[in-house]
This record gives sequence, C-alpha cells and structure tokens, in this order.
Amino acid sequence: MSDCIEKTIELNAPIARVWRALTDHEAFGTWFRVKLDGPFVPGEISRGRITYPGYEHVVWEAKIVSMDEPRLFSFTWHPYAVDPEVDYSKETPTLVEFHLRPEGTGTHLSVTESGFDAIPSHRRAEAFRMNDGGWAEQMKNIKAHIGG
Repeated sequence: MSDCIEKTIELNAPIARVWRALTDHEAFGTWFRVKLDGPFVPGEISRGRITYPGYEHVVWEAKIVSMDEPRLFSFTWHPYAVDPEVDYSKETPTLVEFHLRPEGTGTHLSVTESGFDAIPSHRRAEAFRMNDGGWAEQMKNIKAHIGG
C-alpha cells in the first residue's frame, strides 16, 4: 500500500475560479458536501458537518496549513474519521494539498493526501481505500461545481 493518494484533473475554468471553489468555505462546502462553520484561516481549525447522505453524523474537522493564492491550499485532518465513538485526536493527521497551475485557458488541479503510514495499522488500509475513492469522487464534484 502506498503512503500517498494522488488525483489530477483538468478544469475548463480560470485558476481564480478554481481557487475560489477550493478556499471559499461556502463554495468548498457545496461541492465537498460539508456545512462549514466559518471561513478557512491558516493555522486555525475549520469545522462543520458532513452533508453527504449516510455521513451526516460526521463532524468535518481540518487544520488549515496553507493558503498560498492561487497555487496551494492545504490542510491536515484525520482520514476516514467517521466513528463518533472513536477519539481520533491521538492519531497523526494526514496532509491534504491542492496544487493549481494554469493550463491553456483552464486549470490543472491535483490533490495529494500523504501520511497514511502514520495511521494506526488496524485502520490504515480502510482509511486509504475510502479516501482514495473519496478523492476520485471529489474531483468529479469540483468539476461539476465549476462547470468545466
């Protein structure tokens, strides 16, 4: 198993539009399916509720690491932390990085999630599998959101 998930997509939208979809908490919430409590602020925790059917009980929580407009947006979080009875805070979080670059008249977007080797072995494979599929779905979601 790899330590890293990588997904890429070409979006038929200017980089500024993609940046907004990623970093505006309301736009992010629309395509990611999470109702966030407030704006993203580097160094601070962002929280909200997942709105994806079947996961409404899950609190979304991430620490915003970087907002280097318009090239890099990153955060750390606990992957596939869906059991409300488990305290995931003792685990080392993974790092999620969105890299953007202009590509012709559109934008090349890549998402990388790394650090799975630090996830406890009893849940590492499932967290990796679920997030790998999740990121594939989220790339479709952002494309539909942007319309490109």
